Amino acid sequence: MNFNEKLISLRKSKGLSQEELGAELKVSRQTISKWESCQSYPDFQRLVLLSDYFGLTLDELVKDVDVQQVRERNMSEEKVDSIYNDVKTAKSIFKWYLIIAGGAAGIALISMLHFIVNAVYGW
Repeated sequence: MNFNEKLISLRKSKGLSQEELGAELKVSRQTISKWESCQSYPDFQRLVLLSDYFGLTLDELVKDVDVQQVRERNMSEEKVDSIYNDVKTAKSIFKWYLIIAGGAAGIALISMLHFIVNAVYGW
C-alpha cells in the first residue's frame, strides 16, 4: 500500500474528514488533499505527528514508500541547489552587515569618547 492510500485508509478509519485531520496536524485541508493525491508528501515533523496521531511507528507509516519518488516530488536538484545558494548569499550579506555595523559602532564610540574628553578636559 502506498503512503497516500495508507493515509486515506487511516483517516477514514478514524472517521475524519481531510479538514479535521488537517486541524489536528495544523495544516490546511488542501495539504491533506495533496498528500492523499500524491501531489506532495509531509515533511519529517508532520510524519512524526501523523505516526503519533495514528499510533504507528514511522516505519509502519511510510513502509512501501518509494523514497526516490518522494525526493523527486519534494526536492529537485535545482531546488536543493537554490536553497544552498540562498543560504550562502544570506551568510555573505550577514557577514557584511556585521562588518558595517561594527565599523559604525566603532566610529560612534570614538566620536562619543572624543566628545566626552572635550567636555571634561576642554581639548
